[in-house]
Amino acid sequence: MKIPRLLQSLLLAAWSLAASAATPPMQVPDTIAQRAAACIACHGREGASADGYFPRLSGKPEVYLFNQLRSFRDGRRFNTDMTHMVQHLSDAYLRELAAYFAGLDLPYPPTPAATDATPAMLARGLALAYQGDATRGIPACAQCHGQALTGVLPGIPGLLGLPRLYLSSQLGAWLTNDRHALAPDCMAEVGRKLTTADINAVTSWLALQPVPADSHPAATLPGPLPIPCSALDR
Repeated sequence: MKIPRLLQSLLLAAWSLAASAATPPMQVPDTIAQRAAACIACHGREGASADGYFPRLSGKPEVYLFNQLRSFRDGRRFNTDMTHMVQHLSDAYLRELAAYFAGLDLPYPPTPAATDATPAMLARGLALAYQGDATRGIPACAQCHGQALTGVLPGIPGLLGLPRLYLSSQLGAWLTNDRHALAPDCMAEVGRKLTTADINAVTSWLALQPVPADSHPAATLPGPLPIPCSALDR
């Protein structure tokens, strides 16, 4: 005897419901690693991005990461996606995210071998990185970011292993007053003294430098800070 088509559909639906009830729903682990998975779309798996713009998160100083998350939330930095992600998050939750990414220890991607920068640009970039420009009140990058340029605990980031486009866009944001930090905002003071040529030179040089075997932030500064800076606030 043929079963009417409607009855067949009803029986199939009943069987499907029974099968679904017999299979327990997948449980997603409620861990900070699982919650941080939302960051992967832009920053790469486990916060180690090889993209041409988005910065690496893994291994950055915890206080630095926390300060940046808080700045996106509170309007000192602006990016539509980042602001949307963190606008309703508490300080405690942002600290947890910062601690998670700071605790990751992942290898850096290979350093780019090619550049369109001229030898003169690279020489200027090297000079700005390690000597600064005293005549214009520009301190050397190494005075704040460490002699190895891998950052300094608790809150100064490294400058190596980052895409040139990201570095130049952030220095440009200081120059155009589009990026801010808590007072005293030392990078705003430095950034306003940089020219476009300075930014192109130093970012071109930085992007070509290999990351040292010990890529961790230094424990202490190489000397006194040249200007007051909130980056050392915990």
